[in-house]
Amino acid sequence: MQPRIVCFGETLWDVLPSGKQPGGAPFNVAVHLHQLGQSVALISRVGDDDLGAELLAFLQQRGLSTDYVQRGQTHLTGVVKANIGDRNEVVYKIVQPVAWDYIQYEDRLSELVAQADMLVFGSLAARTPATRETLYRLLPQAKFRVFDVNMRPPHYTRPVVQYLLEHSDLVKMNHHELAEILEWFGKSADDDSALEWLATRFSLQAVCVTLGADGALLWTGGRLYRSAGFPVEVTDTIGSGDAFLAALLTGWLAGQPPQECLQFACATGALVATFQGATPLITPADVAALRQAHAVSSPS
Repeated sequence: MQPRIVCFGETLWDVLPSGKQPGGAPFNVAVHLHQLGQSVALISRVGDDDLGAELLAFLQQRGLSTDYVQRGQTHLTGVVKANIGDRNEVVYKIVQPVAWDYIQYEDRLSELVAQADMLVFGSLAARTPATRETLYRLLPQAKFRVFDVNMRPPHYTRPVVQYLLEHSDLVKMNHHELAEILEWFGKSADDDSALEWLATRFSLQAVCVTLGADGALLWTGGRLYRSAGFPVEVTDTIGSGDAFLAALLTGWLAGQPPQECLQFACATGALVATFQGATPLITPADVAALRQAHAVSSPS
């Protein structure tokens, strides 16, 4: 089946006090998209080592193709040390350089991206010249470009984030990232027109901002939509934002109204937060059950 969505970027292990978990934002988004019924491909790179082999095996076990995950001889598979002392604000120490810093351009990647409905990427994978150059070559091939902002100090620069904003159609970020980006331009994130300003400034079809337990905002089609959060018992928030994005894009591709897309995304992110790790096994039925249990009213 031809993938409808291509995810590009880091594939790695999150090392937690309880052990290691597969991770990396594009990796997590791809896994959740697949669980939500989407055909998806992942472009990434792992080392020719045991950790890389385990990540490939995990993808295959979950039913995802590894055809576009490169194997590198020179650099080790990525590792991130996660501190979850605060369950709602995870702190990451991201090792570099690692294999996903060296994703190589191939003509077949351009063909893959050109035939898909969406390309999903983040700013973290653009931290080094090799992977950044590959991403920059793929962006013009994409029909619809989804920028999952992932500003982890010191692994980003304003010029790179701004370039990616300029070459995106839908942008998703958290409220901290929104505040920092707007500050670059002398704007306030508290302004009701902040998302509209950002969308206009970068010619975006949609801007989505996650607010943690308080839900999320979505600006699209000249209107701002809001969804409250779903009250759940949080185990950890690793992967919640990635699951949120996967659900948002699933609703978007299905042509669902923006409010429905946003509520579905909030429920999916909340559900993942009740589990340990970024990619627990969940189904659309599980999300529907959570929504029914915690009915969230739509603002007028």
